[in-house]
Amino acid sequence: MSTIVKSWQMAPPAPLEHLRRYQQMSPVLAQVLFNRGYEDPQQAYHFLYDKDLTTNPFLFADMEKAVTRIRQAIHQREPVVVYGDFDADGVTSTTLMMHVLRRLKANVEAYIPGRVDEGYGLNTPALETLAKQGKKLVITVDCGIRSIKEVEDGNAAGLDLIITDHHSIGPGHLPEAVAVINPQREDCQGSPYLAGVGVAFMVARALMLDALARNGQKHKDKYRTLIEELLDLVAIGTVADIMRLDNLLNRTLVRRGLEKINAPQRPGLQALLDVAGLKPGNITAMDIGFAIGPRINAAGRLESAMLAYKLLAAPTLAEARSYAETLNTLNQRRQELTREAQQRIREQIGDYDGQATPLLFVADDHVQPGIVGLVAGRLTEEFYRPTVVLEHGKTESRASCRSIPEFHITHALDACADLLVRHGGHALAAGFTVLNENLPQVQARLMAAAQQALYGRTLAPTLLIDMELSLRQLTTALVEELRALEPTGHANQQPVFLTRNLRVLESRTVGSDRTHLKLKLATEGQPAIDAIGFRLGEWAERLPERLDVVYHLEVNEYNGRRNLQLRLLDLAPAGEQVRVP
Repeated sequence: MSTIVKSWQMAPPAPLEHLRRYQQMSPVLAQVLFNRGYEDPQQAYHFLYDKDLTTNPFLFADMEKAVTRIRQAIHQREPVVVYGDFDADGVTSTTLMMHVLRRLKANVEAYIPGRVDEGYGLNTPALETLAKQGKKLVITVDCGIRSIKEVEDGNAAGLDLIITDHHSIGPGHLPEAVAVINPQREDCQGSPYLAGVGVAFMVARALMLDALARNGQKHKDKYRTLIEELLDLVAIGTVADIMRLDNLLNRTLVRRGLEKINAPQRPGLQALLDVAGLKPGNITAMDIGFAIGPRINAAGRLESAMLAYKLLAAPTLAEARSYAETLNTLNQRRQELTREAQQRIREQIGDYDGQATPLLFVADDHVQPGIVGLVAGRLTEEFYRPTVVLEHGKTESRASCRSIPEFHITHALDACADLLVRHGGHALAAGFTVLNENLPQVQARLMAAAQQALYGRTLAPTLLIDMELSLRQLTTALVEELRALEPTGHANQQPVFLTRNLRVLESRTVGSDRTHLKLKLATEGQPAIDAIGFRLGEWAERLPERLDVVYHLEVNEYNGRRNLQLRLLDLAPAGEQVRVP
């Protein structure tokens, strides 16, 4: 198996007249903003600094219906259930909705299905059980938009349902619920880029605005404080679910949420930061993506997502610590299982021919159900092909899918809907359940769809480079200035720079499995600089004397010392890599 060679694509230089308009910032930041489409300084200012939450939640279709039904349930003390999902977005959505409803004196409890025995989304047995227990209203968060039959069954059992979700809407009609709040609806004027927790937050704001209208402005400060208390959850769910961070509403939500995370008041969050080794004051969106989110996800992957919910909802730090330790242990186990499964599947794939087989469709009967998505993601990253990883069951099987921008995996599954028990997801990530008798047909259809969509294309991940810099231009002051671009993540990546013709002074592999590459690099007349390349350890045996490197610029803090560091994304022998203009 050969490693996929990345394509380096350099952004065109900004016109000088554009750079002159940005007199209060360096040409580097001005170029980065130009690359992100900001040619007007005022628009760029909003992108960098906006914090106002002005979106009217009643722009979302069915919001008035949802608020009316929830208000009725609170007033009549009806038993209510918040029905969530088992990933970080679903857990934070559940925690948020529970927090709000309890503060509004609702008679409410949380329900998150088990990944193994119930699967994603609404399921009829759970709804029927809730109805038998006397529940009257079920509010979904981060799930339910494709649960047409399950909503019908819930209605038949005597339940009212409110669907709040952000996943793509399937072919056909919406679920027959009291209200269906989803920014993907064609008649919805709200932002289509919200996470499930963002949609739940809009419901919370609508409830607050409705309460203000009914109870007068004397409670304004109390309601504002309640909304502020939710923003840490919104930031975690939005980043962990890989939502767009070039969207101004998401940026505002995450920026405000990071302020709360960096001065944590929620006991569960404090405990989680402790076990993750994160210090309040310096936490970024990247820390959510690589440290906070995975630990929350680990609960639902290997045990019950209710553990993560109980952590985030814990009233005291003492109670939260035991849950945080459990999640940390589960996360370590999750990492081990993922590595083992990835290695087994690599051996199963053998010498993979991407032209003959444009989609990886593999099964591993030993893989834990909770990590199939992670394994699929790793394989997609390694081979740059859509990947389906299947977990066989006795009569039906479940699969997780990860894809590349050139192939919309959920649309491909929509074309197989007649063969599937259920399915859903986004453009790059999805899942499905299928009867084993239909499995060969599903595999054939997905292969054919991938062949049609990808035939003749040269498929390789592209590294979009913001600009070329010399070592002389790399300073801690530049790192600090670039922090204005935070939160960075999906659709607003950290700035990517290229520096050429660097001499390798030192090299070694690091990490428990020696898969990471540690370098010391230099150029004439400049001090050496450290560099770290995660999962680039294979370069250690074939490093040339001089390199061109593509990287994020950061400050590494260790033992109280702060040093500039390049976080390598790719490298090539000096002058060898083709740079697409």
